[in-house]
Amino acid sequence: MPLSEAMGAMPLPPHLHAAQASGPAPLLELRNISKTFPGVKALSNVQLTVYAGEVHALMGENGAGKSTLMKILSGAYIADGGGECRIAGEAVEIDGPATARAHGVAVIYQELSLAPNLSVAENIYLGRHLHRRGMVDRAAMARGCEATLARLGADFTPETPVHTLSIAQRQLVEIARAVHFETRILVMDEPTTPLSTRETDRLFALIRQLRAEGMAIIYISHRMAEIDELADRVTVLRDGCFVGTLEREQLTRAALVKMMVGRDLSGFYTRTHGEVEPGEIMLSVRNMSDGRRVRACSFDLRAGEVLGLAGLVGAGRTELARLVFGADARTEGAVFVAGTPLAVTSPRQAIDAGIAYLTEDRKLQGLFLDQSVHENINLIVAARDALRGGRLNRTTARQRTAGAIRSLGIRVAHPQINVGSLSGGNQQKVMLSRLLETRPRVLILDEPTRGVDIGAKAEIYRLINELARSGVAVLLISSELPEVVGLCDRVLVMREGELVGEVPGSADAAVMQEQIIALATGAGQPTLH
Repeated sequence: MPLSEAMGAMPLPPHLHAAQASGPAPLLELRNISKTFPGVKALSNVQLTVYAGEVHALMGENGAGKSTLMKILSGAYIADGGGECRIAGEAVEIDGPATARAHGVAVIYQELSLAPNLSVAENIYLGRHLHRRGMVDRAAMARGCEATLARLGADFTPETPVHTLSIAQRQLVEIARAVHFETRILVMDEPTTPLSTRETDRLFALIRQLRAEGMAIIYISHRMAEIDELADRVTVLRDGCFVGTLEREQLTRAALVKMMVGRDLSGFYTRTHGEVEPGEIMLSVRNMSDGRRVRACSFDLRAGEVLGLAGLVGAGRTELARLVFGADARTEGAVFVAGTPLAVTSPRQAIDAGIAYLTEDRKLQGLFLDQSVHENINLIVAARDALRGGRLNRTTARQRTAGAIRSLGIRVAHPQINVGSLSGGNQQKVMLSRLLETRPRVLILDEPTRGVDIGAKAEIYRLINELARSGVAVLLISSELPEVVGLCDRVLVMREGELVGEVPGSADAAVMQEQIIALATGAGQPTLH
């Protein structure tokens, strides 16, 4: 479906049609931008043209060069020679963040750059504090940003300490800082990742307001639904190169996916319900509770089955998974693996019993970012192959790393490179490869494609299907309903810490999604007893 149809035939804004027809200079032009790091050509002759008053989506797989290009625009990186940056028709040289700010460029990264110990006003004026008689004039700064906060509909005051704000409110502080200092070009990098649906709706309304006021917004996202809703035009990068720019009326999801990955992904969700006849019950959970968020949850998972666990944010899905894995203490409940009772009180015991768990937060709970790909892959199983005397079997470890890189398609210059330098999709593959080396019988995947580009998603989906075909029992937790419906044989739905229903697999994805949403919101009748 064309994106314009998905949005109710929302056309390109009239001022953009007029601007492009009459030919005035765009607000931003990046021409032939290249960037080379030692041993890696991150960007090669990339182009980007952005007009005032548009939301211009920048898309591409993780590692395609989006972040590198934006860091050049923001002054964090200096581009190789031979390229050109023009702002409002004027050639400019951005040689640092201060220069970028002076030309009206601001970037809001996924990891917000606020000082939590300071007030909202102090953060808005950060680096430009007002002074009076040699002292920071906090009262003047508070007065100075009142109008900006009111204009953006903030529900907090300039004096509010930032550490007391929610993630969505902190994001608004970042936007307020950009607006207050008359930013003309605002870059937003995956801004909805930490937000709830309601917070995302508020952010989208604010983005439309800023667009209507003439700001140029470069919007980076992997989520097709967000591009459907916001983008006036889309530029796609692949492997550090410019692929093309599409006007809104030209856009289709199929075209975007093909541009991003260089191939047709018409069979994106390739699992056929009933393709594998489930085997014996591999995981059985009875009356699992933690006394707080999870209450009396029971379910069975069979070998070769992909079982979905759906629900709204805060429903208790992750908490239930952590109880099963022994990462959190339970107040009651029992776990059985292949019929054998398991007194799981720690993740180590769960791993030894054949349960592996992919955490939803790979950076804080899953990976050692300052260690190499090789070290991360071999972390859990190094002791298993130890030579006599407890010495590490380095040959086996190297072979394991090479095999994981090859089989999962991990894009890495060298196995000794730090995991923290990889793209999100490649980090996820490293974490998956580590878990698979434990040879699990039960694999719990908590948001396995969060922050992952479309190509890496397809590879992870392929891996899930292969694992199920090999007899692994898979429990899939995901907030993306198309993902749950497309991959799972059946879906359990949680609401307020309880399992309230089961939706069987079906060829009708729309019906499945409606049933899941109805149970998750309380609009449907419970179907578990």
